Amino acid sequence: MADVLLLNKPFDVLCQFTDELGRATLADYIDLPGFYAAGRLDRDSEGLLILTNNGRLQHYISDPKHKLAKTYYVQVEGEIDHHALQQLRQGLVLNDGPTLPCIAHAISEPDWLWSRTPPVRFRAKIPTSWLKISLREGRNRQVRRMTAAVGFPTLRLIRAEIGPFILDGLAPGESRLIRDVNLLK
Repeated sequence: MADVLLLNKPFDVLCQFTDELGRATLADYIDLPGFYAAGRLDRDSEGLLILTNNGRLQHYISDPKHKLAKTYYVQVEGEIDHHALQQLRQGLVLNDGPTLPCIAHAISEPDWLWSRTPPVRFRAKIPTSWLKISLREGRNRQVRRMTAAVGFPTLRLIRAEIGPFILDGLAPGESRLIRDVNLLK
């Protein structure tokens, strides 16, 4: 058994506990000794980050061979079209190889969404649209590279789910402790 901490990682926070440059880190939000991140989110991404006090569970969650689904809400520049969505669903070839097919849908801006500081850049003549993307791999900046490859650069990226764990109402910087989690078989 293991304990899991779900954190809504704010924008501009590093997924580490120390930084020589004085930038915001997990230590600004987590004060539980022995908990370590199971996976990462880029500094410019927001949302669900899982931390655990169990090394085997940390490895299980972050290891791509277990293929836990990760779901993202993505604001992109431009009005996403059917052709781009189809390309995302079929998988793309990126500079580090082909991606697996994923689930991708155009959605309305989520009504539960918090405002971001600083706000996403706004251009009066360029609309934005929202996608919900679920994938089972986790390469470096993969969602951003995928949307850019189909012509719709990512402006905002929020991870909402990893496997059975969901963000579920946590505000940026808030966390929820779940005791006695048993995902290991």
